[in-house]
Amino acid sequence: MHDHPIAAGKSSFDLVDRRKVFAELDLKKDTALLDVACGVGRYSIAASEIIGNEGVIYAVDLWEDGLNALKQSIAEKGIENIKPVLSDVSKHIPVADKSIDIVLMATVLHDLIEVNVHDGTLREAARVLRPGARLVIIEFKKIEGPPGPPVAIRLSPEELEKVVSPYGFKQQKVVDAGPYNYLSIFS
Repeated sequence: MHDHPIAAGKSSFDLVDRRKVFAELDLKKDTALLDVACGVGRYSIAASEIIGNEGVIYAVDLWEDGLNALKQSIAEKGIENIKPVLSDVSKHIPVADKSIDIVLMATVLHDLIEVNVHDGTLREAARVLRPGARLVIIEFKKIEGPPGPPVAIRLSPEELEKVVSPYGFKQQKVVDAGPYNYLSIFS
């Protein structure tokens, strides 16, 4: 992996039906959320209001410029529950074992698969999730873009399940998340 991750700076945040996505995330006031490869943290910022200061959001990315932009947004908005973390998510996520309620991977898994580093990320996700917690993955529908990556690297919900299930995850639900994306929940 390099300093400028493959899709750094791109976000699906404006493409998804945010109302639907956040309804499915079902965030609570004391949720511990891990936003994997968060970029500039748009999902994290939106979640921070719902979670409140009783909860915590770990916004982890390898892209330093993105995290610096997130830190600036946090400072400007006076947000106290987001912890930006510079780390290669494919190697180590500096969060305690079994401490997270929801791991969110928003349109990032296809990129990790593309550069063959998804194994470490999914192992880390499994390590940090509490028993009964959820892995929520947003991916691009397997249709021609733009927006999004080439159709050849997009994952259908069935392909996604095949990639994720060896790490102990069971697909619970697949939900349409807008014209270009779907959301899949694993426990």
